[in-house]
Amino acid sequence: MRIIEPHIHMYSRTTDDYQAMYAAGIRACVEPSFWLGSDRRYAGTFFDYFRLILEFETVRSRRFGIDHYAAVALNPKETEDTALADEVIAGLGEYLGHERCVAMGEIGFNNITPNEERAFVKQLQLARKENLLIIIHLPHLNKLAGAERTIAILKEHDIPPARIVLDHNTEETIALCYETGCYCGMTVYPISKLTPERVSQIIREHGSERMIVNGSADWGLSDPLSLIKVAGFMKEDGHTEETVATLVFNNAMKFYSGSEHWKPCLDLVPINPEEFQR
Repeated sequence: MRIIEPHIHMYSRTTDDYQAMYAAGIRACVEPSFWLGSDRRYAGTFFDYFRLILEFETVRSRRFGIDHYAAVALNPKETEDTALADEVIAGLGEYLGHERCVAMGEIGFNNITPNEERAFVKQLQLARKENLLIIIHLPHLNKLAGAERTIAILKEHDIPPARIVLDHNTEETIALCYETGCYCGMTVYPISKLTPERVSQIIREHGSERMIVNGSADWGLSDPLSLIKVAGFMKEDGHTEETVATLVFNNAMKFYSGSEHWKPCLDLVPINPEEFQR
């Protein structure tokens, strides 16, 4: 089975992870912009990071047979310094137009603060102007309240729901978010967020249409092979091959096809280790 990993932070992963992902069937991935472990102090640091995930990470992943794309944005964890936030948002255009950028993201809420909302709205306005796909981060705490506020803001901006994925859903938010017509993302972590068992039950209750599952795989205890474990468990749990393929490949392909830059090569061949250069 071929798999698309639609939301994974490979900046924090090793080359061994790429090798394991390829061996397990992952053939393309999307890396949204995220927090690097400490707050950045300069706009240039953001811009260097955007360039890295759009260019170097693409080269690194191709060496291992995986076609890598990225999404660019000011993440909600770094929006409290409003002067810096404005400078970063003002400079996003160059990177949003890059041939490897397929969406704006992640944007949204972390602690549901006024400054987070301010940056969220500014970036939504930019995404609407440029007709970009959007990856939205639902908060990890007070998730239902964050989802409700997110949906209220989206209604004010008249963005086609099929161009938005509301990510990091749980059982608490999935029905509300699904009603919007947006794609609904679910993140699987070994301890926090969802497990394969919980994803399987959500799909059994709500169906697989517009549902996307991802591993995120960032700085915490996480697993770049989460999708493989979801697919394996769901098959054992009685879901059809078609349902599983819809969840780990077809829906991501359909969503990202809304970007003119999304042209994944799914038959890349990893290079011989002897050909690697520093």
